Amino acid sequence: MSLPTTGRVLITGPSNAGKTRLTARALIGWVEDHGADDVAILDFAPEVEHEGILLGGRLDRFVDVPEGAWVGVLDAHAPRAEGTTEKGAHELARENARGGMDLVESLPSSRAVFVNDATIPLQHEAGDVETLLAACENRELVVMNAFSGEELGTDDPISRREREARDRLIEWADTHEELH
Repeated sequence: MSLPTTGRVLITGPSNAGKTRLTARALIGWVEDHGADDVAILDFAPEVEHEGILLGGRLDRFVDVPEGAWVGVLDAHAPRAEGTTEKGAHELARENARGGMDLVESLPSSRAVFVNDATIPLQHEAGDVETLLAACENRELVVMNAFSGEELGTDDPISRREREARDRLIEWADTHEELH
């Protein structure tokens, strides 16, 4: 699959569909063509095993993060997999939102931004999709990926917030690639 080299790209799909791998390929392509000095990376992905399957995964599993790139990594939780109660899951989502928004606010000016697991900090009301989108404005290329599936739940507050954020990202993107 070939992704655009300019504009706003969103990649969605269920766990282990290849979202992070495709984002890593886009990052590699950009760095090969333009270098790493004007690249910013936000990596919000948790790495948690759930029912024998690794959920999430950071970009550095698939690519050596280039020297010269600005990198913001969230020590993220997988609230629906790790939370033992709804209240516990909500608190983990709040921690993700606060840490993720701090990273978004730290995002430097750059030509290209790559965001892995973009909806993780948006699963709680402390996370704001519009803040993320504003931070990505006026970039030559933005590549984001986001979870889209039912294996972690559909009707709980975290899933509803994530779905609303993903819908807004889809509306914002110039290109939406949905993996299955």
